[in-house]
Amino acid sequence: MTSSAHPSAELLASADLLDRAVRRVRERSARRPQVAIILGSGLGGLADQIVDAEVFDFADLPGFGRATAEGHRGQLFLGDLNRVPVVVLAGRLHRYEGYDDCQVAFPIRVMAALGAKRLIVSNAVGGLNPLLRVGDFVIIHDHLDLVRRRWAWSAATDREPGPRSIECYDPGLIERALAAGRAGDFRAIPGIYIATLGPTFETRAEYRMFRRLGGDVVGMSMAPEARMAFSLGMTVLGLSVVSNVARPDSMPRSGVLPTDHQEVLGVGRAAVGKLRRILDATLGGPVV
Repeated sequence: MTSSAHPSAELLASADLLDRAVRRVRERSARRPQVAIILGSGLGGLADQIVDAEVFDFADLPGFGRATAEGHRGQLFLGDLNRVPVVVLAGRLHRYEGYDDCQVAFPIRVMAALGAKRLIVSNAVGGLNPLLRVGDFVIIHDHLDLVRRRWAWSAATDREPGPRSIECYDPGLIERALAAGRAGDFRAIPGIYIATLGPTFETRAEYRMFRRLGGDVVGMSMAPEARMAFSLGMTVLGLSVVSNVARPDSMPRSGVLPTDHQEVLGVGRAAVGKLRRILDATLGGPVV
């Protein structure tokens, strides 16, 4: 998908397009969400738990691209979770679909303009840290974005985040998410996320390199969304569910197939209950 099939970074940066998207939502709902949530691969079913939801297809919202990845519904929900007003993306846009960072992050600008002050962003990832297990949640405290295009941000916002991404992720929310794992008797571990372009899975050599760079998990999303939210003054919590764990130095076993997207989706669906426990712990409290 090229820029001719979707608004350019310059057009996405225009106040007019942002206003048009917000007005389209406001035609049907006057809700002012406090928290924005992005549901990653396999996790979209949590959107069905939203109370009194108004649902918008991405295709009906100005500036939103078409979500083409399997398991991404491409819908925006407005409603309540735990009596907290939320705006939720069931599915997202990815850079490997042909979108640039501004296009991927445009929905964040819309959710912030609707009133959201906090972003909780989730995804499915490959595990790099050998101590991880399938189904674990990694609570992101920093990221390495290996395909960031820095020039695009000056067009979309006049508040470029500082050079250190560690500030993107809110320490208080991280602690509450980790505590939710302890209380729920499931593994929630702090870690560093590495963002790649995708959509292919990594080679053994790439897994070794990413681990040596300090990564605990690797995926194809989250970083541009978190960075945009931070640049808009939102507090950010990053949640990654581990769909597979790399064993680059183990001999491949005969008859064992490599990880595929269906496996990723299945792990995500099984993790929805854990995600809800974390959301229950992090939706409330002051939203500044």
